[in-house]
Amino acid sequence: MVSCGKSENEFNIISIAWTGTICSTPPMCYISIRKERYSYPIIKRNMEFVINYTTKELIYAMDWCGRNSGSNYNKFKEMNLTPVKGTLVDCPVIQESPVNIECKVKDIISLGSHDMFIAEVVHIQASERYINPKSGTIQIQNNELIAYSQGNYLELGKIIEQAGFSITNKQ
Repeated sequence: MVSCGKSENEFNIISIAWTGTICSTPPMCYISIRKERYSYPIIKRNMEFVINYTTKELIYAMDWCGRNSGSNYNKFKEMNLTPVKGTLVDCPVIQESPVNIECKVKDIISLGSHDMFIAEVVHIQASERYINPKSGTIQIQNNELIAYSQGNYLELGKIIEQAGFSITNKQ
């Protein structure tokens, strides 16, 4: 779920299917949104948004927010979610989300049906349960995070191999 808006009457949540990491230094990501979506002009005007990780507990809210327009509903109120001001952005983070990634838009690329908002990650908040105590990185395994793909919600978290295993496991 992506949250946006700079004032309470503008706050909104949009469920995003097209998102990902595009650079590690500086940390950057993207979201792609159709121009006709309610959140599109809000994000374009304010040039910031927050990616809020979704868990099994938040799956109903994620689905509902993706099926209803912010022009008709205050999604925070309808889903009993708590907007909390971001640390380095003015838009709200979803308090109930275990990981909040605050982003500032650097570029917008028109691609066709969607525009891609390329953003720098400026701050990350995460519940302690999601932090690897040894590395300090976010861990998704065993934390009931979900993702959306091709009309389905998928549970994330099972590690099947570590990157580089094809080299380190050579005989």
